[in-house]
Amino acid sequence: MSRTALGMPAVRPVRGHGNLHAETAFPAAARAEMGNTQMRANIRHATHTIRGKRANVVNELPDWQALRSAGSALKESVMANLPELLEQFEANVTARGGTVHWARDAAEANRIITNLVQATGSTEAIKIKSMATAEIDLERHLAEHGITATETDLAELIVQLGHDRSSHILVPAIHKNRHEIREIFLREMTETDETLTSEPRDLAEAARAHLREKFLSTKVAISGANFGVAETGTLTVVESEGNGRMCLTLPETLITVMGIEKLVPTFADLEVYLQLLPRSSTGERMNPYTSMWTGVTPGDGPQDVHVVLLDNGRSAVLSDPAGRSALHCIRCSACLNVCPVYEQAGGHAYGSTYPGPIGAILSPQLTGITSAENASLPYASTLCGACYDVCPVKINIPEILVHLRDEDVRTKHGQRPAVDAVPTEDGATAALQTPAGPQAAAENTGGGRNTGPASGPAPGRVRRLFQRLPHPPSEMDLMMKGASMVMSSGRRMALAERALPLGRAVAGHDRRIGWLPGMAGGWTDVRDIPAPPRESFRNWWAQHADETQDRVRADGTVPDTDPAQPTDPHQLKEGDR
Repeated sequence: MSRTALGMPAVRPVRGHGNLHAETAFPAAARAEMGNTQMRANIRHATHTIRGKRANVVNELPDWQALRSAGSALKESVMANLPELLEQFEANVTARGGTVHWARDAAEANRIITNLVQATGSTEAIKIKSMATAEIDLERHLAEHGITATETDLAELIVQLGHDRSSHILVPAIHKNRHEIREIFLREMTETDETLTSEPRDLAEAARAHLREKFLSTKVAISGANFGVAETGTLTVVESEGNGRMCLTLPETLITVMGIEKLVPTFADLEVYLQLLPRSSTGERMNPYTSMWTGVTPGDGPQDVHVVLLDNGRSAVLSDPAGRSALHCIRCSACLNVCPVYEQAGGHAYGSTYPGPIGAILSPQLTGITSAENASLPYASTLCGACYDVCPVKINIPEILVHLRDEDVRTKHGQRPAVDAVPTEDGATAALQTPAGPQAAAENTGGGRNTGPASGPAPGRVRRLFQRLPHPPSEMDLMMKGASMVMSSGRRMALAERALPLGRAVAGHDRRIGWLPGMAGGWTDVRDIPAPPRESFRNWWAQHADETQDRVRADGTVPDTDPAQPTDPHQLKEGDR
């Protein structure tokens, strides 16, 4: 008798929620942030310093590119075998006395963590710097349930005391200088006074005194994790200050929140990333503190250990072959430090926990490109490729940005239903359909028209009638259609080039064009365009081709041109262009 494996019922991956949705689209947010000249100066100074240090230590390694390739290959292997590795990790954590919790989204993760803290009877917790807990907005959720979470990372503490938002993956307070930090400490720390100076050593000492009592008295700690080892159930945190290690060893209860993509298959695989991460992030040969723990050790460290495995949209990212490599990110922030857009706009303009180039691809994928505010993030790039050059795991960020731009265009043209997810009363999420409604979204194929029958109540029939109408072309559509028509024909291209010198008529006395109408005004809003030349290069070449060829032959630098081949660009066949 044959047996058929029916498998497990499939569940559509949920999209991410929490601090992933921008409140304002990137262009408007960036415009506002660029008015803060002090912030821009702070970021410029810090990023230039960090990337200079990175370049020095990277150049010391002759096998740096091989390390990058190894890191990339390991991540690809993890993504290909993620379900099995997660099960292996859970089994090993459990076998060593830990408890594993699975959180499908931010609401579920917050509920699990809050319940665990409440079960201890504590109203306080200390936190290690964690992108995952920031992503799910854990601090706010704990506060709503009467639990105070204190950040122990110095930069995160500055952001918390300043009632601010992080603007950098590695250095959350990168937008603040030491004088601004001193003012925050004087205002928020009751144990400080006017004798506090803005010297880094004095500021660090003030923070240490502020946190010392918290370390000794708080029974619950919440951490993130840089890596989880599937074969042993080991968790790893790398840091520069040592405060994280105190959080991992002193409290009675330790709750670790880790994205499901943070696994490595074996303990030996850590060797690759513990070389890549410190050099790419802080420009150090080795990070000062690397803490590892595996389950519970009787009489040593926390005796109640929990691991919360967070999805929150990661499964949806994994299902996209073109964009899934965004999950390879090891949170080094090297891409932020070289990005010209981030340097000018800062991290707050991205709106999400994840700023910079990696945020421009990760946030829209976690939330879905149909999220109205995040749809602008893939355009927050010049596509210069500097981020790809420095990424220690070779994430091709420019390629994914182009892919997401394509997804955005398809969504806006109705080839995909636009769905915004919002929290419901029970903490789950529900889909808000576009005005087309749930039925139209389900039937939305063939360019976004609803092909269902025009039946039902009158308002519904009217709505569906309008849905059958084609979407009016946007200004971008018309521009691209026109460009396609011109560039697909050599004759039309030549005619267009001959008309270019007419643009000199709209240039001012300084021979610059400072204003253009419509979408073209996006360029002239922030820069002037030089007036076009009096004639195009193709026209000039057509008039001087014979003279140029004679001069080349006289110099004897190149052989004669095949007389059978035309030299006039206007004589080329369209297939040769």
